[in-house]
Amino acid sequence: MSTEFKINQKVVYPCQGVGVVMDIVDRPFNGEVVKHYKIYVQESDMNVFIPVQNVGMIGIRAIVSAEEAKKALDSLSIDCGPVTSDWKLRYQQNLELLKKGSADDIASIVRSLYQRSKVKELPILERKLYDNATKHLIDEVSFALGIPAEEVERMIHAKLEPLGAAVVKKAPITDDDDDDDEYPEENDSNDSDDDSDDDSDSDSSDSDSDDDDDDDED
Repeated sequence: MSTEFKINQKVVYPCQGVGVVMDIVDRPFNGEVVKHYKIYVQESDMNVFIPVQNVGMIGIRAIVSAEEAKKALDSLSIDCGPVTSDWKLRYQQNLELLKKGSADDIASIVRSLYQRSKVKELPILERKLYDNATKHLIDEVSFALGIPAEEVERMIHAKLEPLGAAVVKKAPITDDDDDDDEYPEENDSNDSDDDSDDDSDSDSSDSDSDDDDDDDED
């Protein structure tokens, strides 16, 4: 997968959502001046600066093709198979998929959590993860197919519930831990992987979360 992007190219920033490469600039990083992508992240409405050399490690990628977007949508209607009843384990597994950030992985999160919600209401953290993944999928498919986000949202719902019926709800339940009040460690939440908020020079991303201030400097 190519990690070379052009100005105005749409990209996906794992755990952050769809963005647009606004510029390619020279900025200091780890004691030297290197090229950075200036990426406007739509969902958070901010600019981040990513060293070009670290794009692959972070997982930033180009928007999928129309064919790949349709494939991801179609996968929503497929039975995801057995799902663990331990919500903390599900949360960790799906969070790792979100960090990988591929369209197929994001669709997998949406599908599995939606199907699980048909068996039992999702805990708060999982519901937030589901909403986050759904938003990312809507945005990317909207860009890939060139259609409004509202239409993509309807398409996703239709795939999840074909003909108005619930998707397959076969999720074997053994020891159901969904009511467990103990939350998993949140060292892998969005904030932990969001390089845009870290001021450390050793971080892979030198993004400054520059909103209006940075734009004024440019």
